[in-house]
Amino acid sequence: MRYLKLTVAYRGTNYCGWQVQANQLSVQQVLETAFTKITGEKNRLTASGRTDAGVHAIGQVVSVVTATKIPNRNLVKGLNANIPRDISVLSVEDAPERFHAIRDAKRKRYRYRLQTGPVADPLDQELIWHVSYPLDVPAMTLAAGELVGEHDFACFQAAGADRKSTIRTIYDCQFSECESTPFRKLHFEIEGNGFLYNMVRNIVGSLVEVGRGKQAPNWIAELIRSKDRKRAGQTAPAKGLFLVSVDY
Repeated sequence: MRYLKLTVAYRGTNYCGWQVQANQLSVQQVLETAFTKITGEKNRLTASGRTDAGVHAIGQVVSVVTATKIPNRNLVKGLNANIPRDISVLSVEDAPERFHAIRDAKRKRYRYRLQTGPVADPLDQELIWHVSYPLDVPAMTLAAGELVGEHDFACFQAAGADRKSTIRTIYDCQFSECESTPFRKLHFEIEGNGFLYNMVRNIVGSLVEVGRGKQAPNWIAELIRSKDRKRAGQTAPAKGLFLVSVDY
C-alpha cells in the first residue's frame, strides 16, 4: 500500500464544502469519483479540514491510502483531466507510512479577503466580502494582536460543532493592503495550531466591528475573556475565506 499526499486548490462557490453530503455536491465527492475512475479503487480521501460551503482553498492537503502503481505525475494529470476547472490538483507526493492529513497537521494558515468602499468590484464578488463603509486598518491591526498566543477561543466558536477543548494557539495574524485601484482590498491572514468551527469568520466579523469604530481594539481581549459567542461580531461571509497552507 502507498500513502499519498495531495495538495489541492479549489473555488468553493459551487460546492457544499469539502465533506460528502447527501443530495449536495462536495469537493470530496468530485475528487473521490475521479480517483476511482483512474485507479479502479473506491478510496476515502481525507482533507486536513472540512472547509464549509463557499469557502475556498489554495493549499488544501489531502491524504489517501492506495494500491495503485500509477506514477504520481500521471495521477496529477489524470485527476485534473477528470474534475471541473474550479478544482485543481497541484501535486501528488509519496508520504510517510500512516500519514493522515488531519491527525498529522501542525499548523494551518487562512486568508480572509475584504473590499471596502461604496462601489463593489464586479469582477471579484464571489471571492471577497465587500463592506461599503471605511475601515480603520491600524485599529484592526491592534485588535488582531490580542489574538496571538494560547487562549480559550470559545467566543469565536459557532454552535453545532462542539470540541473537547476550545483552547488554541495563534502564532501570527496580520492585515495587508493590496494594490487594486480603483478598489481598496485588504487581506487578513491568521496562522494557528488549529481552528474551531467558523472561528476565522467570526474573528473577521468582530475585527470589522473595530474597524468601523463601533468597538475599541481592546474589545477583542474582552471577548476572549468572556468566552461568550453572543458578545462577538457577526460571522463573515464564507466567500472571502481561503485555506492557504497546512504544515506537517
